[in-house]
Amino acid sequence: MHEFSIVSSLLEMCEKNAKQNDAKKITKVEVKIGKLSGVEPHLLKTAFETFKEKTICDGAEFVMHIQDLVIRCNTCNSESTLEKNEFCCPTCKGNDVSVIDGEEMYLMRLEME
Repeated sequence: MHEFSIVSSLLEMCEKNAKQNDAKKITKVEVKIGKLSGVEPHLLKTAFETFKEKTICDGAEFVMHIQDLVIRCNTCNSESTLEKNEFCCPTCKGNDVSVIDGEEMYLMRLEME
């Protein structure tokens, strides 16, 4: 389960940001998780809640924004949000598409004291 290593890296980033901003505590961590990122949100939340104890994030709220898959059709240049992981343009039905969002995980925002 790679969610534990992701949380470890996330906690390190939180610690680094807190030190850079002279914060003593982080009260809220917001992340964006793409549906194609390979991250299981419920496992990530469990890992965060488990490993945040005795860190600068102890007691912090963990907010996840799940990002749908967004594609751009290279044939008709339309952008679409896909409900399913079917890499086909809903406008022209072409399959020459590029993913423009929904593959990655980002730390979006921290609230600190």
